[in-house]
Amino acid sequence: MGERVLVVGGGGREHALVWGLLRSPRVDQVIAAPGNPGMAAESGCLCVPGTSATDVDAVVALAEREKVSLVVVGPEDPLVAGLVDRLTEAGIAAFGPSEAAARLEGSKSHCKEFLLAHDIPTGAAVSFADADQALEYLDTLDAVPVVKADGLAAGKGVIVAETRTEAADAIREILVDGRFGRAGSEVLLEERLSGTEVSVLAFCDGADYVVMPAAQDHKRLLVGDRGPNTGGMGAFHPSPIADETLVETVARRVIEPTLAGLAAEGRPYRGVLYAGMMLTEAGPKVIEFNCRFGDPESQVVIPLLVTDLYEVLAACVDGDLASLDVVWADQAAVTVVLASGGYPVSSSPPAAVSGLEDVPDDCVVFHAGTEIIDGAIHAIGGRVLAVTAVKATLAEAANAAHAGVAAIEFSGAQHRADIARETAQVRT
Repeated sequence: MGERVLVVGGGGREHALVWGLLRSPRVDQVIAAPGNPGMAAESGCLCVPGTSATDVDAVVALAEREKVSLVVVGPEDPLVAGLVDRLTEAGIAAFGPSEAAARLEGSKSHCKEFLLAHDIPTGAAVSFADADQALEYLDTLDAVPVVKADGLAAGKGVIVAETRTEAADAIREILVDGRFGRAGSEVLLEERLSGTEVSVLAFCDGADYVVMPAAQDHKRLLVGDRGPNTGGMGAFHPSPIADETLVETVARRVIEPTLAGLAAEGRPYRGVLYAGMMLTEAGPKVIEFNCRFGDPESQVVIPLLVTDLYEVLAACVDGDLASLDVVWADQAAVTVVLASGGYPVSSSPPAAVSGLEDVPDDCVVFHAGTEIIDGAIHAIGGRVLAVTAVKATLAEAANAAHAGVAAIEFSGAQHRADIARETAQVRT
C-alpha cells in the first residue's frame, strides 16, 4: 500500500498539487477537501465536498479518520488559523508553516515590521487603525501610496490607487465602512514600487531551502498590463528578467535572512515561502510574503518538478531537505487563466463550460472556480480554469497554452491573449 495524502483546498493551486502528488510512485491516493470537479476527474483522487478548508476541527477529524500520512495545506486562511499546529498536536505530519510563522502573510503590518527589522529590502510603509490619522498622513506624502488592508482579504485587500482621492476613498472604505471586516482593522500605506513583478518561491524545512524556478506573474486583467489588479491572469517560466543571478540575489537577501530571523524568534518556517518581488531600479524589493504556493505560479512550477513531489514535501516536514537532490526540468512552462465575466469586480451567474475535451493533449487544465450543475461542469465565478503547457521553448509553450484556451468556451469568459508574449511586457 502506498501513501495516502490529504490536500486541503479547492482551487487551481490545490488541483496542481493533487496532479503532482498523483504522479509520485509513493502515493496511492490523494484526498481533496473540498476539492473540485477537475480534481475529482483525476484517477486516484477522492474529493470530500462540503468540507471547509477553514474548519480546523473538521479537517483534523478527516485526517484522523482517513489515516493519511501527510496533509498538504493549500490556502492561506487555514494556515493563519493554526491548522498545521493542530495537526501536529494530533501526531499528523503537515506541510505548511505554523500559525506563528504564517503571520508573515496574515498581517501585512507584522510582515513589514519583520522585513525592516531584519534589513530585508522592501518599500517604506506606515500602518494605522484610525482613519483620520491615516488621512492626515496621506496628505504629507509626496507620492500616492498603495493602500492595503492588514489582514487576509481573499486577495482583494490591496488597492493600487492612481490618485490621492482614490487612496483617501480606499482608506475610508477599509477603516470606516468596514469593506474587509476584521481584515481591515488596520490599514497599511505603502510606498508604491515601480518595475516588473516576479515571484520567487522556495521549499523550506526550517533551516534549509530549495528555490523553485522563478515565475513571472501578470496581475492586471487586460492585455498590455492594463485594467484592475487580479489574483493573477497567467504566469510563465523562464522569465528573461529572472535569471540565475537575480534568483541568487533574492535567495541571499530575502529567503536566507527570513528563515534565519524566524528560527531565531522560535518559529522555524516549514513549507513554501513565496516572495512577491518588485524589480526596481534600486534592486529587487519584497512587495509581500505568502506562506503557501502561489496561484497561478503553482500551475507553472509544479509541472516542471522532476523530483518526486511527495518526497520533497515530506523532507520539508521532517527537516531533511538538505539530503534531497531536487531537480527541475530544463523546459519552459506557460499558464493562461480563464476568468468569469465579472472578475475581479463582481460575481457572475453559473455558466456551462464546453470544449474541455477538445483541449490538446499537450496541455493540462487545472480547475478552480468550477462546479457540477445538472451533470455538467459550470463556471461559478472568479478565476475558473488555468491551462498549462510545458515545452522546450517559451514561444512553443505560449502557443500551446493559448491553443488550449481557444478550445474552451463559457459565457463571459475572460483571458489575456498576451501571456508570455511580447505585448505582456516580457522585458529583459
